[in-house]
Amino acid sequence: MNHTFYQKLKNIVSEEYIMLDEPMKNHTTFRVGGPASYFVMPQEAGEIREVAALCRREEIPYYIVGNGSNLLVSDQGYRGVIVQICRSMSRIEVEGTIIRAQAGALLSAVAARALEHELTGFEFAAGIPGTIGGATVMNAGAYGGEMKDVLKKVTVLTPEGKILEIGREDLEMGYRTSVISRKGYVTLEAEIELEKGDRTQIRAVMDDLKNRRISKQPLEYPSAGSTFKRPEGYFAGKLIQDSGLAGFCVGGAQVSEKHCGFVINKGQATAADISELMRQVSDKVEERFGVKLEPEVKRLGEF
Repeated sequence: MNHTFYQKLKNIVSEEYIMLDEPMKNHTTFRVGGPASYFVMPQEAGEIREVAALCRREEIPYYIVGNGSNLLVSDQGYRGVIVQICRSMSRIEVEGTIIRAQAGALLSAVAARALEHELTGFEFAAGIPGTIGGATVMNAGAYGGEMKDVLKKVTVLTPEGKILEIGREDLEMGYRTSVISRKGYVTLEAEIELEKGDRTQIRAVMDDLKNRRISKQPLEYPSAGSTFKRPEGYFAGKLIQDSGLAGFCVGGAQVSEKHCGFVINKGQATAADISELMRQVSDKVEERFGVKLEPEVKRLGEF
């Protein structure tokens, strides 16, 4: 531990919100990952800005995480600062048809508030296991809906420490990308614009999507959701299935037999197992169909 750096961190964030050598398997939906040198949970936007500035000054790597739902952390962990924006920055406010949500708010919680206020348009996100912050960065979507359909504006922190508001027309959202990801911004808050709807119908759509997820996705195992991006003109899961890879294993990692688009932790998988399985699946699909699968999951640390 760098004691001088640690003291500087404690001058920004209360000691109770800083953990040393914290296992990242406790903070990712894959349930794998070695220790982060520093695991910091800022309580407000100003602390995020100061922590990021400190890391840049001290030349210590840092990485922003939310719910850890799209992340594969190395077994060796992360030699730097993990900044978690989740539980502490999760305020949700509703005003008319507008929902303002801090970056750490879970998508499921935002969907529940939309239902409570009879607002429709966010049903697609109810079952995505991530936060508003992560969803804006990657334009999260499911079942025909995407964040770009509902976002009005996003408040971000730039790498230079400035706070900007980016309107819908400037977010440049595409498939699993946005100006936020391309420019290395950190989402602090998002404003979502929905429409008035019927509570019964909204609940029916959410229940239908929930049942479809339960029947088609391996929710009983740790995973990061869809492991690969959808190649243009194809579906990753079908390519993997048609390559005969349903149930294919490397160590404790497995291609789900229920949905081949998911790599799951069958129990005691390591990050190395998952990474190697993803590599082999990508190679085998390319060999069979000439299509290169790109991971949707972000890798962090040394592999």
